[in-house]
Amino acid sequence: MKDQPDLFRRWSVATRVSLSLFIPAAIGGLPVCASAQLGPDMKSGAAAYSVMSTPTPASMGTDYKIGIQDTIDVDVFQEDQFSAKNAEIDTAGNVTLPLIGKVPAVGKTTAELSAAITQRLSPAYLKHPQVSVTVGNSVSQKVIVQGEVAKPGSYSIRGGSTLLETIALAGGETRTAALGKVVVFRAIGGKRTGAVFDLKAIRSGTAADPTILASDMVIVGASGGRKAWEDILNSMPLVGVFRR
Repeated sequence: MKDQPDLFRRWSVATRVSLSLFIPAAIGGLPVCASAQLGPDMKSGAAAYSVMSTPTPASMGTDYKIGIQDTIDVDVFQEDQFSAKNAEIDTAGNVTLPLIGKVPAVGKTTAELSAAITQRLSPAYLKHPQVSVTVGNSVSQKVIVQGEVAKPGSYSIRGGSTLLETIALAGGETRTAALGKVVVFRAIGGKRTGAVFDLKAIRSGTAADPTILASDMVIVGASGGRKAWEDILNSMPLVGVFRR
């Protein structure tokens, strides 16, 4: 500051004083961010985990459609030579099984694929094969991550992905993120349902890391006061003067 003209130095001091009065008022006058105005039906705490309780990919139910790069277990009762563990669905949509080769799998349910494999085995290899198929890992699914994360967007997730893993895919949260206002939206029974989770509690081990499934939307809320402070600082033309 010694090399600055007296006029500029007086202006700089005056501006600092003005800011000290303006910034608190500005922050207080800004509208509260949307993440702070969570609806009354939005579940949090233990209720949030209850709402988002879901089965693992291996037991997703009869409606789950097998996708590319999913892995499956094929068990042919008492016939280990025809069975397979962690068989991956290739980019053409097929699964390659011992002895019988490629079987189309993409778009089929586990019951439908079991029937297709049974048909391939009988009667050429076995008279009455008993085939069961389970999904070991689901890769062909996506989740949307928005809000205060480094790289918002759509990301592929594996079956059994967690909230922390999903946020990590988006580059982690920003400095202005509200860690206690992380919302997960999910379609349950044809209705969009939301629940709020506390990222800080999850990281500290005092709360469980919830499972994230395909088609979920994760929104990381913003901290109103800190966000406002960052916006004000970034808008100042001579911001460098105040950071010396």
